[in-house]
Amino acid sequence: MVIGACKITIRFAEVGSLKGKRQILRKIIARTQQRFNIAIAETAHNDEWKRSEIGFASVGNETGFVNSSVDKTINYIDSLQLAEIIHTEIEIIHL
Repeated sequence: MVIGACKITIRFAEVGSLKGKRQILRKIIARTQQRFNIAIAETAHNDEWKRSEIGFASVGNETGFVNSSVDKTINYIDSLQLAEIIHTEIEIIHL
């Protein structure tokens, strides 16, 4: 079993409140989860309205597939253009 885990730190340039941030974050999480069928959630910076951290995981039986899935997910989140990705951290775990 191969697990791909990723943390993405994102910045919200055009929001002025936690409510605005959470609306955008819900869109990002819902669209990404629907498209890729992955486990995804906000994992840090819950009370900051200018940035957030999203964590997600993908599971498979081949390293190449999992790595590709993680890369496609990052690219998709970036293509939504709802927030700016400022940092990504990827870990591939073999069990």
